[in-house]
Amino acid sequence: METLSYKIESFEGPMDLLLHLISKHKVRIEDVPIMDLINQYLDYMKKLKEENLEVASEFLEMAARLVYIKTVSLLPVHEEADRLAEELRGELTEYRDCQLMAGKLAEQANGFNFFSREPQEIDVDMTYTRLHEPSELYKAYMAAVGKGKRKLPPPVEAFSGIIAKKIVSVSSRFSYILRKLGRNKKQKFISFFERSTSRSEMVATFMAMLALVKSKKVEINGDGGDAEVTLITDRR
Repeated sequence: METLSYKIESFEGPMDLLLHLISKHKVRIEDVPIMDLINQYLDYMKKLKEENLEVASEFLEMAARLVYIKTVSLLPVHEEADRLAEELRGELTEYRDCQLMAGKLAEQANGFNFFSREPQEIDVDMTYTRLHEPSELYKAYMAAVGKGKRKLPPPVEAFSGIIAKKIVSVSSRFSYILRKLGRNKKQKFISFFERSTSRSEMVATFMAMLALVKSKKVEINGDGGDAEVTLITDRR
């Protein structure tokens, strides 16, 4: 046997050391001379003890197991020794296979440390999918008109000889609706008509509301006087 010149820190455990010793024989685990393997392992433990080096308990436990196998092999009947030797060979084979598999997995995992991509934004479909029956929108409009109408002053026609008729633009109601929703993103549909002072203003408000729904700026949920208008913000 050659002189041992490697350190125990190089091995993960006693099985690792035994596999290294077997590799020195350049034979398969099934064919390695168990007694030679045991003697080499015990010689190595003895050398460590002579040099007063600290040895992990698992290495010492394996040494005790090997001493027992060696002792049993000296008995006239070798059946127990043969069984223990086969158990050891089986454990060594299993340990070797696990080490090989771990090595392959480590190689595959190495690539994961180098290939990555920046987080990507998830595209959210902002299409307004709620379908409204014309009758539903009409009911909501009539409910709003009915409530707003009660607060209206005398009709403009009564003053037609004094002042010109006021025309309210749809664009002005865009700003009104968005400002109102800017303070509170969800409000009753009817609330947008409560302060209307003319039928022209109500119609302009209603047309502006329809345009905002179509452009996906707001959404309407509910029916009739209970309908609510919600400002659509960026959901991503």
